[in-house]
Amino acid sequence: MKLVADSFGWPFRQRNVASWVVGMVAVVLLPLFFIPLFGYAVAATRAAEKDPAQGPPAWPFTTRLITDGLWVSLAVALTLLPFALLWGPLSDLLGRGIDPFTAGVVAVLVLALPWGLLALLHMPHATAAFATSGNPRDMLDLAGAVRRVRGDFATWNIVAAAIVTGWAVGLACAGLLCVGLVPGVFYAILVSAHAAAALDRKSEDPSTR
Repeated sequence: MKLVADSFGWPFRQRNVASWVVGMVAVVLLPLFFIPLFGYAVAATRAAEKDPAQGPPAWPFTTRLITDGLWVSLAVALTLLPFALLWGPLSDLLGRGIDPFTAGVVAVLVLALPWGLLALLHMPHATAAFATSGNPRDMLDLAGAVRRVRGDFATWNIVAAAIVTGWAVGLACAGLLCVGLVPGVFYAILVSAHAAAALDRKSEDPSTR
């Protein structure tokens, strides 16, 4: 479980305050800045693949930040699309006997679990491969990601555990510790980036398996 511990500590390595400040601003303005935030997640994964000892990178204010963010946004949208199409019919089905608003909320909760599982199957491997190659095909290759999960299920399982726990800490524990939701979300993004990088690192430490 060394990978999980390393991923949890990586966001604080070298204490790059400027990266945190820009990242938290992007989280606050998420509807406007989700593309650069996704692009930074790829840059963070790339940095962790090359040298995880260096900690999170500075924000790369380049065209690549935007193009990477656009490809990640498209990948996320494609994973969401089937569940978005199911939301209306499921809401109608659940709406028999309860009000439409409650039915809609319940439908979101029901669909969130399978979408989360699909995202965990696709996004870590796809992001790690895309960060290395820069080829958009890697970001959109769901079948390839699933094959890589099957090829090394043990490592993926640890990576998935780190990502899920990182988001749980970011969304829940950050609030309980009065740290705040915004830094909690950015922390979870950094934990996820470091964990995903282990899937494509050229020379993995066997102790992380």
